[in-house]
Amino acid sequence: MNYLKLQRRPEVLNRLQFSRSTLYKKIEQGLWPKPISLGSRAVAWISTENEQVLAAMIAGQSQEEIKQLVKTLEDKRKQVKGVL
Repeated sequence: MNYLKLQRRPEVLNRLQFSRSTLYKKIEQGLWPKPISLGSRAVAWISTENEQVLAAMIAGQSQEEIKQLVKTLEDKRKQVKGVL
């Protein structure tokens, strides 16, 4: 069985070398997936989503292409939620 690996904010920031404010600005702009709430004060990101968006950035995809990728990834979460 495949389990999702969740990454907490410090791990995401370290991997991307972004500041916290830059990460949240990218989320607001639709250029990075929204975090998943783990509780009242804890969030995490799905590692495979992070890797896909990072790969798109490295490949030089446009902001519009990355926004579409992020939207697709977030839409897939809803499908998984419906299965569980």
